[in-house]
Amino acid sequence: MMVKPNVWKNPVHFLAFGLGSGLLPKCPGTYGTMAAIPFYLLLQYFSLPLYVLVIAIASVVGIWLCDKTSKDLGVHDHPGIVWDEFCGYWITMIAAPAGILWVLYGFVLFRIFDIWKPWPIGWLDARIGGGLGIMVDDVVAGLYALLALQLTTMAV
Repeated sequence: MMVKPNVWKNPVHFLAFGLGSGLLPKCPGTYGTMAAIPFYLLLQYFSLPLYVLVIAIASVVGIWLCDKTSKDLGVHDHPGIVWDEFCGYWITMIAAPAGILWVLYGFVLFRIFDIWKPWPIGWLDARIGGGLGIMVDDVVAGLYALLALQLTTMAV
């Protein structure tokens, strides 16, 4: 049986579980990515260097958040840990054009790469443990989705 933590009492777990979005039944990664969108809508107004800095900090802090929560629960990469999806989506959206269609397109691209896990995403996911292991596959999925999104913008 999967551990169902009470994220409302522990701020580290609350963040790791994407402000509680990872507790929703079925497809917590998709819900986590959806929960990242409102934050992106605020972050998109930052200058590009500040946006990238915020994502870098969120990702580094995410390694610790995910590692601590995983250890506390005794479950490596609990499905409800979705901070990695937050960061992966925000990476996808670096320098994305404005507009809801791009927000949705970035969402779909990130979910495809996160679920499909093309090389080296699946390879990294299987070989790296701890908080870094939880974060790295979503960071790389975000980079793949970022590339796909940017190539699309050039074609449009």
